[in-house]
Amino acid sequence: MDGRRSDTRERIRAVAMELFGEHGYEKTSLREIAEQLGVTKAALYYHFRTKEDIVASLSDDLRSGIDDIVTWAEATPPGRERAQEILTRYGTLLHSLGKDMMRFWHENQPAFRQLGFGVGLRYQFRVLADLMAAPDDAALAVFHARQALLAISWSITMMSDLELTDEQCNAAAARIASGILADM
Repeated sequence: MDGRRSDTRERIRAVAMELFGEHGYEKTSLREIAEQLGVTKAALYYHFRTKEDIVASLSDDLRSGIDDIVTWAEATPPGRERAQEILTRYGTLLHSLGKDMMRFWHENQPAFRQLGFGVGLRYQFRVLADLMAAPDDAALAVFHARQALLAISWSITMMSDLELTDEQCNAAAARIASGILADM
């Protein structure tokens, strides 16, 4: 895909997520997205046929990023260093590519459930937590791993009203998550 087409897709996704956040997924139309972008509906249709396609593209990118973390982790010996690196990579992914998807989930929960993207993401979340804990660890270690991942996730959805940059939120969440891991 050439750079201009990719940039246009990213602009469409960013504007759509902004409008979904402001007006809700159900109340936002493709026409409104096109108007906000200053393009025709036909130009928008070239990239995305439906609102669901826009959200699906974000979900696909996020899931692919998590798959990359899983692939890396499966090829790395278990232990604290792997668990910490999973947290670091997960935080980087969510605070860049996954930020819009996490905010969509938080602000449009009925649509998120209806579209069905949560099931796959929930499964991947559990796989990451399992990879953070050693294979013979007790359930409590997996609980700690999930809590550490949640600290990263919540830093996007529940802290957006604070006057902090994404970098500050990610760094603070990473410190908190590392503290949770230390208790494993």
